[in-house]
Amino acid sequence: MQATITSKGQVTVPKPIRDRLHLKAGDKMDFVLEDDGCVRVTPVNVSVTRLKGMVPKPEVPVGLEEMDAAIARAAVRKR
Repeated sequence: MQATITSKGQVTVPKPIRDRLHLKAGDKMDFVLEDDGCVRVTPVNVSVTRLKGMVPKPEVPVGLEEMDAAIARAAVRKR
């Protein structure tokens, strides 16, 4: 999809993207320039309820002990 920048530097987000991200007038967007020159655009004020269904359920349920162990392993790697 393409969009045109106006003389004021404004861009209209294409409707399919607005619909997919549930964007409406007044919503804020975050722009991140990646090292490879790509730009990542993320809605800032997305309510938690809009996030439901974005990540598929795991095939096998994960228990609290497994989650705690994964968090502990990640914490050790970050040190």
